[in-house]
Amino acid sequence: MNTENHSEIASFIWSIADLLRGDLKQSQYGRVILPFTLLRRMECVLEPTKNAVLDATKQHADKPETARDRLLYRAADQPFYNSSPLSLASLSDTQTGEDLMSYVHSFSAQARAIFEHFNFEDFVQQLESSNLLYQVVQEFAAVDLSPKRISNFGMGSVFEELIRKFAESSNETAGEHFTPRDIVHLATSLVMTGEEDHLQPGKILTIYDPTCGTGGFLSEAESYVKSISEQVDVSVSGQELNPESYAICVGDMLIKGEKVENIKLGNTLSDDQLRGNTFDVMLSNPPFGVDWKKVQDKVQKEHKERGYDGRFGPGLPRVSDGSLLFLMHLVAKMRPAEKGGSRIGIILNGSPLFTGGAGSGESEIRRYMLEHDLVEAIVALPSDSFFNTGINTYVWVLSNDKPEQRRNKVQLINAADRYAKMRKSLGSKRNYIPESEQDEIVRLYGRFEETDESKIFPTEAFGYRRITVERPLQLNFQASPERIERMKGEKFFEKLAEDDQANLISACESLGDPLYRNREDFLEALKGECTKATFYPSAAQLKNIWKALGEHDPEADYCRDKKGNLEADPDLRDNENVPLGESVYDYFEREVLPHVPDAWIDESKTDEKDGEVGIVGYEIPFNRHFYVFEPPRPLEEIDADLKECTDTIKRMIEEMAV
Repeated sequence: MNTENHSEIASFIWSIADLLRGDLKQSQYGRVILPFTLLRRMECVLEPTKNAVLDATKQHADKPETARDRLLYRAADQPFYNSSPLSLASLSDTQTGEDLMSYVHSFSAQARAIFEHFNFEDFVQQLESSNLLYQVVQEFAAVDLSPKRISNFGMGSVFEELIRKFAESSNETAGEHFTPRDIVHLATSLVMTGEEDHLQPGKILTIYDPTCGTGGFLSEAESYVKSISEQVDVSVSGQELNPESYAICVGDMLIKGEKVENIKLGNTLSDDQLRGNTFDVMLSNPPFGVDWKKVQDKVQKEHKERGYDGRFGPGLPRVSDGSLLFLMHLVAKMRPAEKGGSRIGIILNGSPLFTGGAGSGESEIRRYMLEHDLVEAIVALPSDSFFNTGINTYVWVLSNDKPEQRRNKVQLINAADRYAKMRKSLGSKRNYIPESEQDEIVRLYGRFEETDESKIFPTEAFGYRRITVERPLQLNFQASPERIERMKGEKFFEKLAEDDQANLISACESLGDPLYRNREDFLEALKGECTKATFYPSAAQLKNIWKALGEHDPEADYCRDKKGNLEADPDLRDNENVPLGESVYDYFEREVLPHVPDAWIDESKTDEKDGEVGIVGYEIPFNRHFYVFEPPRPLEEIDADLKECTDTIKRMIEEMAV
């Protein structure tokens, strides 16, 4: 069999874009080349049964459309057909555009819709008006994209490489459309590990990706299942926001003979088109750090009105990063454990691990995941593994039906060093994970043991209570010129009538320069002078005055309220994170009181869910658990290096002077 490397095929197809230079914008090349590539692939797939379809078209021309469709599908032996006698090679050179669109319109409905998502007809007209269409058609007609030459997997790689090339050439983000195949394979392997018992012959496995792009995760998961058992029936579902990626995904699946009814186009967060469905396996690589402002109203409405009956019950992350919304979306589609449960593999950046303090939306989402024992493992991937970013990324593996040994535990795996350098960078992707390293990462996960690269923690290890530590307010007061000037800049002072401003200043100046270390003594003196100056401050104004004329003084008397209770100094307020499960009072006595004996816990700050003192928070400080201290080099070595550098510079200067 004469086969060709998919990279070479992609490069050849890419070279056809040279014909478009000057007549189309560079950012438009992909919108021409990608649908033509898909069209040629579909043509090659249908070639063996083309005559049978043409015969059936003539034979059943008078039958109702539904019955006719069914017979043409059967003749094509594919989930799509084309009833036209035309082909790319046979299109007329005088009416190429008309013939081409007639050919495209002869596809079955689902296949025809693919080209509509590319706005194919508009670009055909543009190419024809530039006298380029026939040339482009002939170039593609000469490309052999038959299944005998290139597999479905290879064809998927061709599409992905073309998308990446066009995205780079137009300064778009290729990584938003597809995930590198090595990452897809690793994430899929992690999620499917241990699921062999669920892949018995005759079973139906449902797989879902809410950000399916060109369908990489769905294809890889199906391939994984089929490698274990060809007799497992796989049903794939997904949703994609980008019309062109969606079109490629649908086209790829049609070519592979799969149903595409459950591949949807639209925004998953604002318009879940598979609402109410649950799935066995879910995989996703949502966009990193992308805001969700466009869908904010709908998401907030669902959170408020549906709560835990909807997808976003635990809380909402900040608008600048919607990654955790996709995580909650997937969790909402988990099948109940008593019905077999579900497994999730989602790729996230580092932000969801720790962003947001106790009580924040992010923390509450982590709290929900951990307290419901959904997080099974988190794997740190090598940096520079993606096409459009070099940031740290992680695979989260979740399950609502954990095996006994994993119950109430989370495994952290540091695979950041398990990579190889690429011979040639692809965008930001400089590293890849070889199959040997992928296998070792999966083994680390499967063994579930403590090693330098694998750490195991109870779920509560990531929780804490944030307590508010208060210290007493101690101020001295003085009506000095400097403090009076400071008071003049306060908002309350600016709002006073001019006469009141003058009278207040007069009262303060009459106090003189004595330093008061007792607030009650100062207020008594101040009120007396205000009365003499015919200025009668309200309680609120009086508070603003003593705040403006006061300064922190550890030697001053404590300030107390009318009930004699100590007042807290907001400038000295602090928070302490107490490990979950430990008494906040024991922690406070051990860690705080030895350093600040007059501090106390603000017991009014309680957790909204359990009512106990301190607000519960969760974070996963991944890097901290794998940090290895490296002592600094001896001073002698550093001095020697400095001397060597100095000597080298000196020699260079001497040589230049000669």
